[in-house]
Amino acid sequence: MAETQQAQQVDDSKQAAKAERRADRLAKQIGTFAKAHGGAEGQLAYIGHEGTRIVLVGDDGGWGDLVAPTYAIAQSAVEKAGITVHEDFDGDFAAKVKTGPYEWSRMAGIQLGGPSNG
Repeated sequence: MAETQQAQQVDDSKQAAKAERRADRLAKQIGTFAKAHGGAEGQLAYIGHEGTRIVLVGDDGGWGDLVAPTYAIAQSAVEKAGITVHEDFDGDFAAKVKTGPYEWSRMAGIQLGGPSNG
């Protein structure tokens, strides 16, 4: 029984180290985005078993996203990156996003003669 517990502790330790490395990589990507866009803010959105989406909005209105395998990893990544995280993607935060013709045609899709979203 002690061997089973010890094996579980080793496995848990490996999983924790893997999660920490993933959070570090995401934090580095967030930092790179923030540097390229004069700063950044974010919002975390749980997307089911796929993980958690980290939506990023730069100070210049540029935007992007990353996906973390878990909410805890996403939360750790944004904390390590030191960005402000919003509870919701609305109001003043959403108004910071700047979109161009490409995004508008993709959002409109076939309804307005733009490219389909499929």
